[in-house]
Formats: sequence, C-alpha cells, structure tokens
Amino acid sequence: MKKVLFYGLVVCFFMACQPEKPLTTEIPLIKKNELKLTSDFMTPEVLWSFGRLGDVQVSPDGTQLLYGVSYFSIEQNKSNRELFVMNTDGTNKKQITQTKFNEFNAVWNPSGKQIVFLSPESGSVQAYIMNSDGTNKKQLSDIVGDITNLILSPDGTKVLFTMDVKVDKNTADIYPDLPKADGRIATDLMYRHWDTWEDGAYSHIFVATFDGNSISSGKDIMPGEPFDTPLMPFGGIEEISWSPDSKQIAYTCKKLKGKEYTLSTNSDVYLYDLQNGETKNLTEGMLGYDRAPFFAPDGKKMYWLSMERGGFEADKERLFELDFESGEITYLTDKFDYSPSSLTWADNGENLYFVAGVMATFQIYKMNIASREIKAITEGMHDYHTVSLAGEKLVGERVSMTKPAEIYSINPVSGESTELSFENKHLLDQLTMASVEKRWIKTTDNQEMLVWVIYPPHFDKSKKYPAILYCEGGPQSPLSQFWSYRWNFNQMASNGYIIVAPNRRGVTTMGQAWTDQISKDNSGQAMQDLLKAIDVMKEEPFIDKERLAAIGASFGGFSVNWLAGNHQGRFKAFITHCGVFNSEMEYITTDEMFFDNWEKGGAPWETNNKQAMKSYTGSPHNFVKNWDTPIMVIHGEHDYRIPYTQGLAAFNAAQLMGIPSKLLFFPSETHWVLKPQNGILWQREFKSWLDQWLKNQETK
Repeated sequence: MKKVLFYGLVVCFFMACQPEKPLTTEIPLIKKNELKLTSDFMTPEVLWSFGRLGDVQVSPDGTQLLYGVSYFSIEQNKSNRELFVMNTDGTNKKQITQTKFNEFNAVWNPSGKQIVFLSPESGSVQAYIMNSDGTNKKQLSDIVGDITNLILSPDGTKVLFTMDVKVDKNTADIYPDLPKADGRIATDLMYRHWDTWEDGAYSHIFVATFDGNSISSGKDIMPGEPFDTPLMPFGGIEEISWSPDSKQIAYTCKKLKGKEYTLSTNSDVYLYDLQNGETKNLTEGMLGYDRAPFFAPDGKKMYWLSMERGGFEADKERLFELDFESGEITYLTDKFDYSPSSLTWADNGENLYFVAGVMATFQIYKMNIASREIKAITEGMHDYHTVSLAGEKLVGERVSMTKPAEIYSINPVSGESTELSFENKHLLDQLTMASVEKRWIKTTDNQEMLVWVIYPPHFDKSKKYPAILYCEGGPQSPLSQFWSYRWNFNQMASNGYIIVAPNRRGVTTMGQAWTDQISKDNSGQAMQDLLKAIDVMKEEPFIDKERLAAIGASFGGFSVNWLAGNHQGRFKAFITHCGVFNSEMEYITTDEMFFDNWEKGGAPWETNNKQAMKSYTGSPHNFVKNWDTPIMVIHGEHDYRIPYTQGLAAFNAAQLMGIPSKLLFFPSETHWVLKPQNGILWQREFKSWLDQWLKNQETK
C-alpha cells in the first residue's frame, strides 16, 4: 500500500529452472523475441515478449544515446539485459553487448569515447569498460562483493560506487558453532522491509580512483554506519551525485534504526567532502523525505526534493535550492501543486527541465530558476518517465496504456515528439490495441473526477460488453497513462472487457488536496468514488450491467475486499491481489509503521482516538458477513508490506461462508509478480476467473 513509481531502472536476476534438460545442454542466449502472431489480440505470451527499455544516457557531446533493453525467456523463466547505442536522431542503432549476463548501470566516460557498466560476468558484479561500439571490453574492478551502483566523477579521475557492507551481527555471528541454523533473531522493529529480511548488511558509498584502466578498492565514506544509501527499497542512483569539481558527494540517507526508522520518513541530504573526510547534514530539521540532490553547473548551489510533513510518504515533492555561500534555502515550486522528478539542466543553470504528473498524465516541464516560471513543454495521453538534454533537443522515455516504453526526441519549444528507438515496433505492428477515452464524472460530493475508460480492440458500440472496475493501489499513487506488465489495461481489454479506471480520492497528479482526502478516510469517499464511476458507466448501452467485476492490488485489494461487503449486488465477481483484509492485524504485522499511523490516524488499541477508531471500523473484515459474490484472492509469500496471511484470511472467510472462491498463491513472489512463468500464470488465472463469472454464467 505504498506509492510505487518505477521511473528508474530495476534490474532483476532470475534463476532458470530446467530439470527436464541434461546438465550438459547449452542454455540458449536470451535475445529479442521475433514472434509471428496468428491473432492481432494481445496475449500474456506476447506481453512477456516485449523488450523492456530503460536507463537512457546522453553522450557528453550530445550526439549519441546509450540505453539498455531486457528480454525475457518464458522457457528459462528469467531475463537478459543488453546495451545499445544510437545517434540522437535514431540512426545507426547498434547492439553493443550480446552475452548471457545482465549488463546494467551503463554510463559514458567523460571523454565520450568509452562506456563503463556493471556486469556479473566474473562471478560477482564488477565494473567493465569498452569502446562505444562494444569493442575492447575489459574488467576495471576486482572488489570483494557486488557493486550495485556506479557514477564516474565529472573530471573522470574517480568513481563512486555502492555495495553492501556488513555492520550488524546476525545469527551466524552470534553462534558460529551453528552454521546451518536459519533462525532469525530480532530485538527491534524494521527486521524486514517490503520483500527482504534484515541481514546486518547496509548499502554504503565507496570512493575510488580511476585511471582509465582500473578502479581501486575504494574508501567507505560511511564506515560503521548501520544505514542505507540509496534509500531502501526503491531509491536509485538519482539519490547520489558528484559536485561539478569532483570534490564533494551529496547523498540521501535516513540515519535512523529500528523502531525510529519504521515510525519516520525523515531522510536527509548529506554532503561529504573528499578533502577533509567530513560529512554534513544539509537538511537537518526538515522532517519529511529529503532526497535526489543535484548541483548547479557552477557548483555554487545545490537542489533537492523535499516532502514537508514527516510520516507522510505521499506528500508533495517540493524543489529546494541551497546557496552554499550565504546558506540561504529557497523553496522554488511553492506555486506548483505537483511533484517534479527527473530534473535536468537546460543550460548553464538558468533553466531546469523536469517531469511531473498533472491530471493523470506525466509531461515535461521547463522552469526558469530566477523567475520560478513553469511551463509545460509536452501534452497528450502518455507518460514521460525521464527527460534529458541532447544538443538542441530533449530525449525522454515514454509509455502509454497501449504502448510500452520507447525513446522519443522532443522539440523543447513546440513539444513535438519523434520516436527514435522502435524497440517493439515488430510486435506492435501485428497487434490491434485497445482504445482509451478520458471522461469526467461527477462524484457523490459534487466533485469532478477523471475516469479512464479502456475499450477492447475492434470495439463495437452496438454490442454489450462485460466491464471491470479497476481499483488503483497506493492509496496515493498515480492512475496515469502507465504501462504495466501485470495490471496491463490493454491485456485486460484484449480479453473482451471494458475497463473503468477512476482517479478516485487519494490518487496523485490531481493536486495535493485531492491526494490528501483519502488519509484517515480509506473506506470513505474514495469507495464512493469507485462506486459512482461504475454506476455511471454501467448505464451506457454497450456495457452489460449484469456482468460487472471489481479488481485491484495493494490498496486496490483493500478496496475490492471492502466492496465485496458493500456493493449491494452490483458485481458478479472480484479479484483481490495483496489486499488488506483485517486492518487491525495489518497494522501490527506490516513493516513501515509510519504508513498506517498516518493513514489510520493511530494504533487499533488507542480506543480514545476517535480518528483511529473510525478508520478501523472501516476494515473490510468487518463487512465479511455481507460477502455473497465469487472472489479470487492472490498473494505472494514474501510480501512483507501486506503479509500473505491477509490473503489467506480473505480466502478462508470466503470458503467458510460457502462463497465460490479461489486462492492463487506464489511462494517465491513478493508484493509483485516478477518471474515470467508466474506472470503468465497470473494472467491466465485472472482471465479464467473473470470469464467464468462474467462470460460463462447465465445473467438474469
């Protein structure tokens, strides 16, 4: 139930499992999937055949683009990531790696003639260098452990990298005579986080010399500190930056432990001086998330993103400026009611480009630092994930509900865009995609709510279709023009359904006031927004009001569980994934306690806290006596945000009440489903359940 924006690159390594093949069989290289389709409707197999593009890096002279693409093998049940280079006009595209290893974190050497990247080829993740055409590859580092991030200094003489460092003792350290014992010992909170148990190791920054041929072992600039940078688990390399003179490093860290950590969002921006070894907290006293620091081109000022309210993870991201000489701190985006990301300089420090979600799409904006004037550069039904300056043009990664990520060139004056990468054109040309419509619906409290309506390929308005109410997660997350490899609207529509996706109270990109309205009212107006959206849409002549379902994950799963006891016969089927069933039990079994303290208003034992008691009264389990509709429950065993017992409780309740129900349980998955074969299983069961109750049942 956390706002999760994957705008950076996430690299996952999946183990292949092939017991049916002899050990001597050569496992084929995972390459681009050149499928010849027999239908123009998308299937789960096609969905997992798209190349997943990301991490675009512009060369120092602005003439070339470096990026990576992950390809998936359903048979091997894993992925392989390769690197590509092309000119900034899209010409001369070359694949510069072709190995069975995942090459990632690729960056340009400041000279622009070579590329440095990370790879597990040696048996551990190390740094490598090669020419920009992929030739003359050689290993740069030979460090004990795995490098997880790497940034070259602006002058090219140093690198900073991150890797895990053992700080705290674990069970094996305490009892060395019990090497096979797998018990975990906890004496404080924050012993597990999202999908990982605490093991005593923390991600630290190391600084090393780089002479073009090798990288030294490096110096830990956080020695002995039991803290992580980047922030776990979603922080990326954008949370660490070099000063332009290569003498300082700014980084994000939440220097708290255990109970303090789990109750707080108070991360800070720290400045490390390479010359004297001193570290300074630059944002002390700012109680919300402070992150993503970067320097002015002349190094005289620093900028970062900050949330004002401590304990609230979905507050507005504000852009701040620190003048090093005067010490003055300035809030730059006080008149902009949205959250910037992917900030990049337009020139010598006078203007910034950034991406922001506004009214359910993510567009590129330009800001003048002196005047603070902000203007939109792009518009349209799509989401930009990133923006960078490439000569006189901009480049950015862009998706929509009907198209996976591709690289575009953008005119910075007109906003006109031109596709450059065409990574998935060979598949998209064979498919008929869904059509997407934006509607505005008046809510029960007389507000205007944006609703996305997604229609099946070859939609015929003279026919009647079953419809799905999509319940967004978060609860504070964007319901924008996103492309997902699980909750994929085009895939759902290709199954023969109309999808109704309301930007209900609590979603982001609609202004902070709209986002705030769900906190401490999780089962209130947001649920009425969902019901109003389907009530309006079901009156359309092309929707069969007797064949409706509601689906959702995380807070969307909470929503489905709540609707199951409060829908007054509207729906014929439900699907809930990783959803809260019992809010009181979830409060005392989740990981980050600040989340429920903010959302619920307090703990369930605070009986004199009227706000908290109202919140827990709205828990879905309190309405289970009203359940009367088929429901499928999906959960992953390694989901520590919403522990899997929540899913088991919902399924058990349905079974005990004699309600048709199904449990889809993934022992190896987390809050997400990431393995190819599990992803396809998820899609098949998702479709099968809806078809069973919305297509294969006689309707009254």
